[in-house]
Order: sequence, then C-alpha cells, then structure tokens
Amino acid sequence: MQLIVSAGLIALVVLWGLISPVSLDRVFSTALADITRNFGWFYLWVVLGLVVLAVFLAFSRFGDLKLGDEDDEPEFSIGAWFAMLFAAGMGIGLVFWGVAEPVSHYASPPPGVIASTPDAAGVAMRYAFFHWGLHPWAIYGIVGLSIAFFSFRRKALPLVSSATEALPWRFVQRLSPAFNVLAVVATAFGVAASLGMGATQINSGLHAAFGADIGRWTQAVIIVVTTVLFITSAVTGVERGVKWLSMGNLVLAALLALTVLVVGPTIAIVETFTNTLGSYLAEFVRMSLRMNPFRNSSWVADWTLFYWAWWLAWSPFVGLFIARVSRGRTIRQFILGTVIAPTLVGFAWFSVFGGAALNFEIFQGVPLVESVKADVSTTMFVMFKAMPMGGLLSIVATVLVFVFFVTSGDSATLVLGIMSTKGNPNPPARVKITWGVLVAAIALSLLFAGGIKAIQTATIVFALPFAFVILLMALSVTLAIRDDWNAEQKRERELRRKMRQLVNW
Repeated sequence: MQLIVSAGLIALVVLWGLISPVSLDRVFSTALADITRNFGWFYLWVVLGLVVLAVFLAFSRFGDLKLGDEDDEPEFSIGAWFAMLFAAGMGIGLVFWGVAEPVSHYASPPPGVIASTPDAAGVAMRYAFFHWGLHPWAIYGIVGLSIAFFSFRRKALPLVSSATEALPWRFVQRLSPAFNVLAVVATAFGVAASLGMGATQINSGLHAAFGADIGRWTQAVIIVVTTVLFITSAVTGVERGVKWLSMGNLVLAALLALTVLVVGPTIAIVETFTNTLGSYLAEFVRMSLRMNPFRNSSWVADWTLFYWAWWLAWSPFVGLFIARVSRGRTIRQFILGTVIAPTLVGFAWFSVFGGAALNFEIFQGVPLVESVKADVSTTMFVMFKAMPMGGLLSIVATVLVFVFFVTSGDSATLVLGIMSTKGNPNPPARVKITWGVLVAAIALSLLFAGGIKAIQTATIVFALPFAFVILLMALSVTLAIRDDWNAEQKRERELRRKMRQLVNW
C-alpha cells in the first residue's frame, strides 16, 4: 500500500511537470518561499539541536553501545565504510560547489559585508565551512543512527517508521506509514533532480576538456550512461560495486585536491584553512541561529535555509544507506565517522578549492565571479584553465563528478529498493533495476520539459514535514539508547554480584 501511494504521488507530480513545468515551478517556489519565511527559525533550531545531540552521544557514556549484538563485527573496513558514506552523503556537492560557493559569497556576501573585499573573502570561506560542515552531517548522522539502532539492536525493519514506532504515542504509530511514503518521494525526486543538474556539470567538464557541445541532448546521453553504470553497480551489491567505486573515487578526489594544493597558491590555501577554521569556531553559534528580522534581505533564506531544507529532505536516503553499512560499529565510532570525520574532509576540500579560487580572483584577475554569474557549473573549469595542467585537471574533475553520480545513484537505488520491499536490506535485482530506470525516466522527461528545477524545489518543500519526523526519530533513539544502556549496566552489576558470590563460596 505504501509503495502504491508513493508511486502515485511521484507519477502525479512528474505528470504535472511534463504538462506544465512553469506552473509546477511557480506553485512549489511559492510554497518554499512561504516555508522559509515562516519556518526558517524552526529549521535553524532543529538542525542546531541535532548537532548538539550528535556531539553529546559521541562523547557521553552511551557512546560504547554497539549497533548490533555484542559479538557483531563491522562488515566493512574503516576506509571502505567512510568512502561509501561520504560518496552517498555529499561527494558530488563538494565538487560542484567547492569553487562556486566561496566565489558566490565573495561577490554577494551576507548583509552587512561589502562585496569583493578581503572581509567578504573571509566571510565567504566561513559560510562555505558552515553550510557543508557539522550541521548537514549531524542531520544524516542522527537519522542514520536512529535507523541503525532499531534495525540492529531491536531487530526492527530498516525503515524510517521503525525509528519512531518505539514512542508510546498512538498518533505516531498511526502516522508511521506516511513517514515511509515521504521518504520514498523525497528520495526519488532528489535523485532525479540531482541527475538532471549533475548532467549539466559533467557536460561543462566535457566542454572544457574536449569541446563537447552543451545542450539537452548531450545531457540526456550523460544521464543514460550514468544510469546504466549505477544500475550495474547496484545490482552487483554493496560489497563490490558501491564499495569499490566509492573507495576509488575518494582516492581520486584526494589526488585532485593534493594536485591543486601543490601547483596552486599553497601557502594561501594553508592560511585560508587556518583562518577560516578559527572564525568558524568563533562564530559557530551566531551563524547557527542567524536570521534577518530587521533587514530586507533574503540571503539567509537563499543559502542557509535552502541548504538546511535540502539536507533534511535527503536525510532519509543518506541516513538509511549509512545505517545499512554500519552494523557492528559503536555509537561513538558511528558519530565520529559520519559527523566529525567528513566535516574535517569538507573543510580541507573547501580550503583547497575555495582558497585557491579566491586567490586567483583577487590577486591574478581570473574572472571567476563572472563565471559564477554566467553558469555556476563552469566555474571550477575556468579556474583550472588558469593553472598548470589545467586540461588534465578538468578531465580528472569530470571523471570525479561522473563517478560520484554513479555512487549516489546506486546508493539511492539500493535505498529505494529497501523502502519498497518492506525493509529488505538486500532487495532483489529486479527491484533495483526498476527504481533505477524510473528515476532516470523522471530526470530525462523533466530535463526536456524544463521541470528539473521545479522538482528540486518540490523535494525541498517535503523537508518541512520530514523535519518533524526527524525530531520524533531523535527523541525515540535517545530514549532507546538510555534504556539499553541502563539494561546493560544492570546485567553487568548482576554478573559482578554472581562472581563475588562464587569467589566467596
């Protein structure tokens, strides 16, 4: 029943996008504007609360609890585990925005900062850290932890609803099937929108490296090829396809970043990392709760609230996938691996690419601001043209984007398969193939109808109801962790008592 409702909602919205993409975009854009205007404060408090909860669980006495039975061992090595969760979470986004976001903030900074000044450059880097740091990963981490905890310790189905059914309130149990429907719809739309938008950056990379034409037919071919590859990877299983692609791409990303660090303005990049980390830590709380009640500015809504809504909408997909590959980890290991470690990697990435880009723009006159204003997807390749081995860097970056899209696609296909087979952690190949083809068909049809942006906006609108679901999940897993820890302490005390009796006897 849940699958039928999910598929029906998806079909209705896609049909709307095909018949009248302008109408779809107008309705959902208006809805998004109303949500960010009236509930922006709510997003800020929810996400900050998730950060606090993640840090608390990692460093509290509860951190030693294992996600599984006491004799369960992790299925994957730390390297493979981190590579998969990073690729599913936001690998592609870092490549897309690593140059473009700092340059965008430099040209159009938050209210109170003068554009194109040294202060604007510092603020630009700080907000890039902020938007891609602890906050998004805390969202993914808490959702993933909730599903993993109930799936591996309580033997529940690996579904969003399983992480809320432990709450004693009857209304939550009645609504829990709707939570799964929201998760399926948000995941399907999110992946379809990302396929369409990602095709534009791959197209820009092919144009920069090989002079390929930029257009919808080229992007359609990219979507088809990407789909064939991620379906093939998904069918081969997590242990082979997803694992090896993710590990290979993480190595490739590290080599690309190291090359830019070495051949680019090395000292400036290191100084950028040092300065931005300090200002990020100093301004953490203020940025986390920043609104503009006394200014006529949409900057916070356009950037911070947009991002928070996007991460919230993607959390069922990323969270369920992270949970799927995390059996046998302790809560402390899980939080350190899914929140702290990827945050530090993101900081390093933005320091290398954002720091180099701002240095080129300010001191060498490379027209990166103009590139951002003209086409965001081309900005990284414009920077590469100003560097040694620029053509090779463009090719490597294009391959990186391409493989990250394959890993995101196969992860999403697996998650949609799990959701649509009542929590089967290893759904049949035909189910994964079906979802892969459907998502690609949605992306292709909306690409030619001009409705990709509208679907992205629609995905973000679903973030508001799901934010309430995440609050329920966070409360449920916190109470369950406390109960299990108390139960373990009681068993240990009883064991020690019996041992003392045995010794005394």
